[in-house]
Amino acid sequence: MQICVSAVIADSVLQKKEKEFKAAQKGIKMTKIEFIRGEMMAAMKARDKKRKDVLSMLLTALKNKAIDKREDLTTEEEDQIILKQIKQTKETLEMTPADRTDIIEECEYTIKVLEEYAPKMMSEDEITAVIKEVLSELAIETPTAKDKGKIMKELMPRVKGKADGKVVNQVLASMMQ
Repeated sequence: MQICVSAVIADSVLQKKEKEFKAAQKGIKMTKIEFIRGEMMAAMKARDKKRKDVLSMLLTALKNKAIDKREDLTTEEEDQIILKQIKQTKETLEMTPADRTDIIEECEYTIKVLEEYAPKMMSEDEITAVIKEVLSELAIETPTAKDKGKIMKELMPRVKGKADGKVVNQVLASMMQ
């Protein structure tokens, strides 16, 4: 049974890559909703209920936002929804008592699956480079606590959706005197 499921998963991954390749050749870019729907179908074919449930939840969140907006979502909006789902799951994980291992395992699995579709986040080195760029534009050589508001006002729009705000704040705080 294990070998059969692995073969089905490998087949679905291959089919997904072929779809992406054909779409790219035609110049068609798949939306995240279409892509995740295909991933959910592959999970159903592989009889991977946990993965299907996570993808179904994500697909529902994406569709609901599109319905609320009454038009197609942009890539940035899709990424924001995925990051929001990850953040909510992490908050659930933090609030869960240590003796509820079933919920903890489910949350960890959900985060793992959602991170496959999340945009790549900036590293601390990349964030530091952006901060230095902002500092040079603002003509600030050594940032102080008084400058933090001005710096963050310029910085956050540049890293929005690409970096976690907490990490940005920590990196900036480490550079301050």
